[in-house]
Amino acid sequence: MAKTRVLVEFGMGTSLRRKDYTEAALRAIKDALWHNSVNMAELFDFPKEAMIIDAEVGVQQPDKVDTEALKAIFPYGQPNITVTKGGLDVDKPHTDGRTVIANAAVIVSFDMEPAQ
Repeated sequence: MAKTRVLVEFGMGTSLRRKDYTEAALRAIKDALWHNSVNMAELFDFPKEAMIIDAEVGVQQPDKVDTEALKAIFPYGQPNITVTKGGLDVDKPHTDGRTVIANAAVIVSFDMEPAQ
């Protein structure tokens, strides 16, 4: 068996006022998931628990992201979360505030025989 990628979706999320990197990351992953209406597990006749989900998230301060909270988004499958430096922090004029922007890629794979 080999890990075979079957789907990639991208998303973006923000924390407009609270500078909450986890919230921006959650919204980015949800945005990616909402772009997808294909039921990959059923398409390949696998149980939903067999989905291998790799979520990559980019934010300016990766150490401020709670990866366990991100894993909780997925109701099934085997989520693996990687947070790296990326995204964007945008300072707000005339205040000490900033908007936090996160980018996410959600990759769904299955352990399956390669096509011959």
